[in-house]
Amino acid sequence: MNRSIATVTLPTGEPIPKLGQGTWEMGERPNARREEIAALRAGVELGMTLIDTAEMYGDGESEKLIAEALADLRDDVFLVSKVYPHNGSERGVQAACERSLKRLKTDRLDLYLLHWRGGEDLEGVVAGFGKLRRDGKIRHWGVSNFDTNDLEELFDLDGGNACATNQILYNVARRGPEFDLLPWLRKRGMPGMAYSPVDHARLPKDSVLDEIAAGRGMSVVQIALAWVLQQPEVFAIPKASSVAHMKANRAAADIALSADELAKIDSQFKPPKGKRSLEML
Repeated sequence: MNRSIATVTLPTGEPIPKLGQGTWEMGERPNARREEIAALRAGVELGMTLIDTAEMYGDGESEKLIAEALADLRDDVFLVSKVYPHNGSERGVQAACERSLKRLKTDRLDLYLLHWRGGEDLEGVVAGFGKLRRDGKIRHWGVSNFDTNDLEELFDLDGGNACATNQILYNVARRGPEFDLLPWLRKRGMPGMAYSPVDHARLPKDSVLDEIAAGRGMSVVQIALAWVLQQPEVFAIPKASSVAHMKANRAAADIALSADELAKIDSQFKPPKGKRSLEML
């Protein structure tokens, strides 16, 4: 296993790794802190340099954990955080970003996302993101949990087409975005960011994934993650709270599923034939 991981490209042309690290629910248990820090550092060493967090995660404790874990590696990572919708105004996103920067002990975010739709002033959010970018506080901005109609509304706003990505719930068991949302993103050069890429470890039992995993000597979770990573213009942020789990996630990036294996997966986890509302966790 080496550090080299396939990449996707942001609309600006900047490449980022297809496999990163999620941190939802990390930083909340003091007795797990040492192990979580070791996992984050191991992930970066293995090339998983994209780190995703949010002000919501542990009410900022996830951001504090990352600051402690990666202080000496800041220039090696692509750091992502997200802002609550209730902070979704021009001044609100700027103030929330300053708080996240303080918790993360850094002077900039590489990517800043609106976490979901929730009564925010979308025009104000775009303006606030633009100001943060001009001030060097963020390098890119994007959204999360936006369906196609939400993105169309965003792109109708002045400056809305500067959006870099959309973080969505997408995995082998939740393929709805394939019908219209992912094609919409690809048409505009925006990669999709898959959260919960193994469905929060709730994949069906005794599925075709078990058969493929057994044949390869891998785990079902690794096969499910490999499937997401094999989708075009999609990158994923699975969480791993231990070094062993982090290494297992990294190994999934080296799995190339065959056409026959992909067809078997399609036979059970069928691609959508019509529009489905975007799911969220």
